[in-house]
Amino acid sequence: MKVSIALITGGYTAESEVSLKSAAFVFQQLDKSKYDVYTITVTKDSWFHVADNGIRYEINRDDFTLPIDDCIIRFELAFIMLHGSPGEDGRLQGYFDMVGLPYTSCDALTSALTMNKAYTKAVLVGIPDLYLAKSIQLFESQRSEAVDTVKRELSIPYFVKPNAGGSSIGMTKVKAHLELHDAIEKAFNAENTGRQVLVEEFVDGREFSVGIYRKGNGLVVLPATEVITEREFFDYEAKYIAGQSTEITPADLTSDQRARVERLVKAIYTRLNCKGMVRVDFFLENGTDRFFFIEINTIPGQTAQSFIPQQIRAAGMTETEFYGGLIEQALVGDSLR
Repeated sequence: MKVSIALITGGYTAESEVSLKSAAFVFQQLDKSKYDVYTITVTKDSWFHVADNGIRYEINRDDFTLPIDDCIIRFELAFIMLHGSPGEDGRLQGYFDMVGLPYTSCDALTSALTMNKAYTKAVLVGIPDLYLAKSIQLFESQRSEAVDTVKRELSIPYFVKPNAGGSSIGMTKVKAHLELHDAIEKAFNAENTGRQVLVEEFVDGREFSVGIYRKGNGLVVLPATEVITEREFFDYEAKYIAGQSTEITPADLTSDQRARVERLVKAIYTRLNCKGMVRVDFFLENGTDRFFFIEINTIPGQTAQSFIPQQIRAAGMTETEFYGGLIEQALVGDSLR
């Protein structure tokens, strides 16, 4: 018997376009001899599946079943491939917990926590050899005095970003104080990003992204990717427009640096109680050889050019093998809880 998989995509934010591309790639790679895969698109107005004949069928949200003609599809697993809200902030995970459907991602609490960059950094304090850039979390009530607060507490240049956003949407590198007000307003006004802003001191160094996942009772760290861009930083355009950046997988790291980053990624995964695959981004500071945490992504992008697929191939696996392993791990993990 094949396992019925709901491949979840769409979303409520500007990242929905990336979600659709990620889900399409995952769908292509999943082994259809093992899995019956139904792509479920989630929007603010509707949750639906479009059949091969073009007919659209609505999800029954009382129990997350899919009525198709005279048949009712009951799913055995949700493969969440929805970036931003509600797939990455814990909302869908909480819903699936309530209807009793296992899923491939981190649980509701971890997803909600890691969507908040400042709270995530607070939890990670104290991990040996992990450095955190000095930062300030700004709330809506502090908006009027935000510029003065940042200038008083932090040293320029800064990264200004929505505290709950993804894909670098609403993010600005500030090199002069005259730019600070507009950068803060841009971050506060970014769509569906929590109305909170994180301002961090700039770390001058190389940027890396590292995937990790659970296999059986152990953790597997994928080969790191180094990101090189001629832009001010690895922003939305650098991430999703061809030719805006160079990505090297596996990254050119010394044996000591590789061992250190592997320890750090495992420690972060464990401290945050992650599940499934996640991706952790770092700066390696020039001159000090210190790894600075940037952020964690609990629903990493999955196009052919995305970091995780690059790292899967560098590790000698196929995406089909990797995604199948995530499914089996999620099913087994759910049965053990």
